[in-house]
Amino acid sequence: MSVNDDFPMIRPVPYMGVIWVVHEASKLGFWNGHPDWCNLGQGQPEVGDMEGAPPRIKSVTMKDADQAYGPLGGSDEMREIIASTYNRLYRRGMKSQYTAKNISFAGGGRLALTRLFATFADGSRVLYKSPDYTAYEDYLAYHKARLTLVPVMTREEDGFSLPPDALEACIRRQNINAYVFSNPCNPTGEAVMGKDLERYVESARENKCLLGCDEFYSHFIYNEDGSPASGPVSAAAYVEDVNKDPVLLVDGLTKSHRYPGWRAGWIAGPEHVIEMVNRAASALDGGPSLIVQRAAMEALDPERYHQETTAMRRGFAKKRRLMLERLKAMGITPAAEPRGTFYIWATIRDLPAPLNDGDAFFHACLQEKVMTVPGRFFDVRPLGVRDIDEPFGSWVRFSYGPPEAVVETGLSRIEKVIAQAR
Repeated sequence: MSVNDDFPMIRPVPYMGVIWVVHEASKLGFWNGHPDWCNLGQGQPEVGDMEGAPPRIKSVTMKDADQAYGPLGGSDEMREIIASTYNRLYRRGMKSQYTAKNISFAGGGRLALTRLFATFADGSRVLYKSPDYTAYEDYLAYHKARLTLVPVMTREEDGFSLPPDALEACIRRQNINAYVFSNPCNPTGEAVMGKDLERYVESARENKCLLGCDEFYSHFIYNEDGSPASGPVSAAAYVEDVNKDPVLLVDGLTKSHRYPGWRAGWIAGPEHVIEMVNRAASALDGGPSLIVQRAAMEALDPERYHQETTAMRRGFAKKRRLMLERLKAMGITPAAEPRGTFYIWATIRDLPAPLNDGDAFFHACLQEKVMTVPGRFFDVRPLGVRDIDEPFGSWVRFSYGPPEAVVETGLSRIEKVIAQAR
């Protein structure tokens, strides 16, 4: 009798892609931080000291009140600091400004998104795309009995981005009430920005469709030539009225500030929606840690903020160039050169069999102590079915999140795997 037979009341919960990768690698001796392994599948940025960045925050001074329960959506002080950050970065000179009432602070981005999905009204028609962030599959699946889930497949020729015209057509043709997506996108690295992002916001406003922008990689932005961009990207720049436009922005300290272990995230949006999100938190999580918020206030100091994100873009642009050049030389080709994140979404279809299959490639690299993520994990399927063959079977997500030396070693080991197959 299997464990599943002993506990029929418990459903078999699938692994997210990155967690499955770690689980498989652990069978061969991997553990987080193992010096002999190269985790080019990781979803976190390097967390140590970085050239040009301020010293890492390693301690926090608590106040007596921090020992107690805090407000569901975060302290007023924390929320005001986040609101001021959005106004400083994206809304200079605009009449409509974010305030503390427009912010919900949560214990990480996943929890912020969980709160958001819990607020959707029964019967809402929610659009999602593939490929996209693997966790969306479960977020949506938890609510499939009360929501209508509408998929849209992006195309390789569009760099796996959803063009503004296509989004507008989906919203109108399918009567979409909400669209949640990552931007810049995990796994593809594509970034909707400029006029395209402005049109996204206009479509949401004109059609009263809630636009849920998961912007956790907002500061990982690169110019067309691969150089670091001058600043971040956010739909906040195109919101006309922060309390009327149906635009929600999800972000935090996990990626752009390189503090994933803090579990610090937030949602910015209209006051009414944020109030509902905070009410959802009363049952889902009970509110965020005041200790984490105390540390986050230091991280969001304007001078530190600018120094950290500028240094981060400079360092990651260098690793991006390194990985792109090395992968292309191996015959591994991206659909488009990524303008955001620290991932490269590339096809292995031209490699010799069986390395042209994502899972076979993963297991072959694993033997050389290199981890990648097969593309199938980013095929968002909350309904558990797909009426076509796996569309991303020959795609892989490569991460240049680790330090540069680890990235270089991992790429050399992949070269060895491919050379042996040829």
